[in-house]
Amino acid sequence: MKSILYDDRVIVKDVNAHNLYNKRYYGNLTDFGLELSLIEALYLLKKGKIYIITEHKEQITTEKLSEIIRKKQIYSHYLVYEDLRTRGYIIKTGFKYGSDFRIYERGHKPGEGHSNHLVKILSEEQSIKARDFSSYVRVAHGVRKSLLLAVVDDEYNITYYDIEWTRP
Repeated sequence: MKSILYDDRVIVKDVNAHNLYNKRYYGNLTDFGLELSLIEALYLLKKGKIYIITEHKEQITTEKLSEIIRKKQIYSHYLVYEDLRTRGYIIKTGFKYGSDFRIYERGHKPGEGHSNHLVKILSEEQSIKARDFSSYVRVAHGVRKSLLLAVVDDEYNITYYDIEWTRP
């Protein structure tokens, strides 16, 4: 499916773009087409579901889009996205909850139920203040979700920690 790169978004310009949204819940349907994040676009590009060009008709390869994502310092987000999608989860942004993603279990659909988990992504070398960590857990608990802490190491391996709030 033909897609066009615009700054930090990719718009799928194909009459069948709605299938990507309706069947697997990629992106958001807009008046302009199916709007994908760069992370979603790279995943679909690698899967051969879309091809991407610029406004000037230049072809965007997986290597070029990976480079763009690395420059924006969100490559670890892509790795976690890819891993969770491969495991069959549906992933949406978690900005509303102060997290990176919210994920839906296999068989659950956005709009027809609630996500079960919020995902916060950290690199192995990244430090986190106890106050910030506490707020992530508190927000997740407040909206009845568990917090998955995804830690990406230097070799791009991901370790997940399921964090739960408990009353002392």
